[in-house]
Amino acid sequence: MSPDAPPATPLRQTPLRAFHLRHGGHLVPFSGWEMPLYYTSILDEHRAVREGVGLFDVSHMGVLSLNGEHAAELLARRTTANVTRLVPGQVRYTFFLETTGGIVDDLLVSRLDDGLSLARDYLAVPNAGRADEVEEILRQHRYPDTSITRWNPKTAMLAVQGPRSRELLERTFGWDLSGLGFYKIAWFPTGPGRGEPKGRLGFSLAQGLPHHYLVSRTGYTGERGYEVTLRAEEADAVAERLVAGGAVPAGLAARDTLRLEQGYLLSGQEFHRDHSPLEAGQDRFVEFDHEFVGRPALEKQRADGPAVRLVGLRVDEPGAIPRHGSPVKIGTETVGAATSGGLSPTLHYGVALAYLPKDRAQVGATVALTIRGRDVPAVVVPLPFRTPPKAG
Repeated sequence: MSPDAPPATPLRQTPLRAFHLRHGGHLVPFSGWEMPLYYTSILDEHRAVREGVGLFDVSHMGVLSLNGEHAAELLARRTTANVTRLVPGQVRYTFFLETTGGIVDDLLVSRLDDGLSLARDYLAVPNAGRADEVEEILRQHRYPDTSITRWNPKTAMLAVQGPRSRELLERTFGWDLSGLGFYKIAWFPTGPGRGEPKGRLGFSLAQGLPHHYLVSRTGYTGERGYEVTLRAEEADAVAERLVAGGAVPAGLAARDTLRLEQGYLLSGQEFHRDHSPLEAGQDRFVEFDHEFVGRPALEKQRADGPAVRLVGLRVDEPGAIPRHGSPVKIGTETVGAATSGGLSPTLHYGVALAYLPKDRAQVGATVALTIRGRDVPAVVVPLPFRTPPKAG
């Protein structure tokens, strides 16, 4: 290191660092945080989520609360979701854009108030690597009556994912999750006998966290799953209770293979201000019924048609595993590179995501992926790569 080089910024640690070490987590840098890549086996962790229940530490994600009469208008102006139309308890996946229409970040926005007063209360969860930027932009554009609070590192977030996730949470905490539908959110008591087992609304984060956990029916795996926000000091004990109940600790590597099988976007790979939601095939998450930053660019792109489109690529040749950056060729011409790639543990063949020219992005079109210096055939297939279970 040069004597004039600035000192390296220390990695941030989640409240579950001791938990990760106790369970054999292999910690690595990720978006400025120290996070577990895996614990024992990536394949076992992947399989646990697909067949049973896995537990992820997602406390590195940004946690922002926005309160005030015009909080909805601020979020609607800065995202592709018309947040003013969210009903209490609803969660929306949406995009934060540049004026060019390029994606700065994708995030979840949830409405926490009960709708009984003019005040509005929202939770915004951006990616770890963009949380500071998203927070700063929202502060620059906020209305005088809107307050913004960043809850990291006072909170932790646990993702409980898999077909047995509901059973585990209900058995562990005495909850009744039957009324918590897909992309819904509510407050639940911290244990049996500590409040109504069914979810409720009307608490802000400051009001709800001492005696409740905030539970959303969301996730990044394609399975039934829940994300639980709680106070940082409670996270270790709660994680151990879930493991004792049958959850398998899972790290970033399994999270990546799971999301890739679903064709879900990863910040910094599928987008980095260089692609729009329309190019990424996320048209359904762009609501053109309100004004938002980047809308004129997207309207033009919608009228003209995106020049490129994100597609799924299937590689059937045994042993040929595409990776992020694998060149994509049409004939002898290199037209791009895989944004994500790997071997699907569920499907047992190679899969990749890539942006292709719109005239070659149709299902059934063939291209070649350069893997270890050799061109390997690949075919465009529908996303997701695997058929997810029905949400319920």
